[in-house]
Amino acid sequence: SADAGAVATQSWANTSFGPRGLAMLKQGTHPEQVLQELLASDPDREQRQVGIVDLKGRSATFTGSACFSYAGGIAGENFACQGNILAGAAVVEALAESFTSSSGSLPERLLKALQAAQEAGGDRRGMQSAALYVAKPAGGYGGFNDRYIDLRVDDHASPIDELERLLELHRLYFERSLPEDLLPLQADVLTEVQQHLRRNGYQPSSESSYDEATRKALQAYYLTENFDERWTEDAVIDRRVLAYLRKGE
Repeated sequence: SADAGAVATQSWANTSFGPRGLAMLKQGTHPEQVLQELLASDPDREQRQVGIVDLKGRSATFTGSACFSYAGGIAGENFACQGNILAGAAVVEALAESFTSSSGSLPERLLKALQAAQEAGGDRRGMQSAALYVAKPAGGYGGFNDRYIDLRVDDHASPIDELERLLELHRLYFERSLPEDLLPLQADVLTEVQQHLRRNGYQPSSESSYDEATRKALQAYYLTENFDERWTEDAVIDRRVLAYLRKGE
């Protein structure tokens, strides 16, 4: 939750830890205290695994003594990582090392950390699933909620690679254009866009200017292909949308 922090519950998961933990974090309770309160009321706590991070970057992790080996976790500033039925301690260590030594956007850092953990041995049963959830204030579609990234791969031979592919698609469809990615609809660019639109069944103007007919045709294309967040009334086209339009040939 963008207004509280993050709680991950795994192993023989007690899913009530999520909402209960977030409620306490929202009140300003330290993650270690949240962890103790959650575990205190759980008779099966030794089978649980939990990671907690608050908005201040404070964190806590817990691995019960009955979790299947290898099981363990590491917590530090802005992160908590843990896993069970792993190839060894090196898996969790690689996860933590990758995250703490990386920079850039959070989704990509998390993906890199997953890859590093897999390269260190991963789950000793092999690969099957992977998920990525990132909350951000007004980060969801249209700015109506905090669900910035919410992707999962339930059953795939290469789940982390597939998750990376889905993240790229998510960014294409749900992120707004960057100023440097906007090309003026003039001269050759305008002519090319009009040609592509016609081949795709739209009716832009035959004039060599960005007039109302061309604007309506391009807007219809954007909305039909789910590029809502990248649409602008200005006489420009997003580089990534143009690349997608070209692929439609």
